[in-house]
Amino acid sequence: MLLAEKVLLVAGVGPGLGQAIAVRAAQHGADLVLAARTGSLLTEVAGKVQAAGRRALAVPTDLTDDAAVQRLVDAALGEYGRVDALVQNAFAMPPMRSLGKVDLDELRSGFDANVLAALNTIRLCTPALIASGGAVVVVNSAVLRHSRRPFGPYKVVKAGLLAVAQNLASELGPKGVRVNSVAPGWIWADTLRAWFAYQAAQRGVPARQIYDEIAAATDLRRLPEPEEVADAILFLASDLARGITGACLDVNCGEFHH
Repeated sequence: MLLAEKVLLVAGVGPGLGQAIAVRAAQHGADLVLAARTGSLLTEVAGKVQAAGRRALAVPTDLTDDAAVQRLVDAALGEYGRVDALVQNAFAMPPMRSLGKVDLDELRSGFDANVLAALNTIRLCTPALIASGGAVVVVNSAVLRHSRRPFGPYKVVKAGLLAVAQNLASELGPKGVRVNSVAPGWIWADTLRAWFAYQAAQRGVPARQIYDEIAAATDLRRLPEPEEVADAILFLASDLARGITGACLDVNCGEFHH
């Protein structure tokens, strides 16, 4: 198992990718610390981790609140005594407008919620990660690979997040901590299904047609499942990737080559 007896902290547990990361990590032998704002969702995901035979500590946390994140780290260390890997999966949608028109205060807010909040979480986890010789995996986005409208603010935020991960890789590498990123493209989960269904209704076509049109632009002619993205993340968190740091791994079924 990739993560046997490791402690994995997932910062940003949602019903799609965040849940898949937690469950797949449990299946690979890890105990989990689960953080998100929604307590009911954390309880649900914790139950799935426990059903896979591993421990789960659910800590409702506003990841933009410095004091709340410190309480999260303290709770993790109080429960397990260590943190071996941090998956930074928290995300707040930046404004979707052209850079020529976007409200700069909204862009600042998106930067704070995504880039600075991630940096703060990683910094507060750093002493524990140094102690364990651990790893950080930051969930980024395939928006890094294109410049389509109206994704400009989204790309600015994610490019900043990539810079954080790469520079932390250089800063923390000498201390034994690896920092990598994963850049998923489309993820075939409930949110995307709903979006495709909406588009299909607007056009008066079957939802499958929307899927097939998007998938046609990928080499594998399909879209990644949450578990496939989660497996790439867990690989980077595991000792199999012990020689990898500062990297950004694309998981997009071949939509972009980098």
